Amino acid sequence: MEPVVSAMLLAGFAGLAMPLGGFLAAREHIHNPMLRDEVLHLIAAFGGGALASAVALVLVPEAAETLPPLLAVALFVAGGVVFYGVDSLLERKGGSGALLLAMLLDYVPEAMALGAMLVADAATARLLALMIFLQNLPEGFAAFREIRQGDSSAGHVLLVFLGLAALGPVCALVGLVWLAQAHALLAAIMIFAAGGILYLLFQDIAPKAHSNEKSLPALGAVAGFALGLAGEMLIS
Repeated sequence: MEPVVSAMLLAGFAGLAMPLGGFLAAREHIHNPMLRDEVLHLIAAFGGGALASAVALVLVPEAAETLPPLLAVALFVAGGVVFYGVDSLLERKGGSGALLLAMLLDYVPEAMALGAMLVADAATARLLALMIFLQNLPEGFAAFREIRQGDSSAGHVLLVFLGLAALGPVCALVGLVWLAQAHALLAAIMIFAAGGILYLLFQDIAPKAHSNEKSLPALGAVAGFALGLAGEMLIS
């Protein structure tokens, strides 16, 4: 039972960063409008950089090592096309949720990988959980602000984030029980998600992270990617 408990605790810890980021966004009260704009764009850019690092350093390389090239490319493109359709549907309905979608596309396969990794290397799995937490925190902050621009109440959004965080332990158990030896299936899920994240990153997230007044927030993308790079190098 120890690997099962470890998988649930680690994934739950990583997932709690989403509602925690949302809570911090709800409590944000920067009165200086110029400073507030700069800080919020910096956080959005940081989350985008973290997502880019997940695609470039985790999701694509892991899948490319396992899948045949043609299948890997096809699944990557399919992920982008599917989430183009999902994003277009959300836009027609007047909703906003690109950051939330991208965060889930990052969190779900990484939680599965975390569970699968526990079988072979528990220490690396613990480090991966910490890196997922650090990535989810700014992503949760930015996603909360994006959704709150609509009519949703802060409490309702935070409850949704808590429900999404609960997916992590389930995904980790799936990875532990069914995907630890099914490397090809896990790789397929990861590279499909990578295609979706890359589409959402360029279509929705990066433009919203840009500030017409300042160029400093763009360094947040560098910092977010650096966080992912540091984690990947420590894990490797």
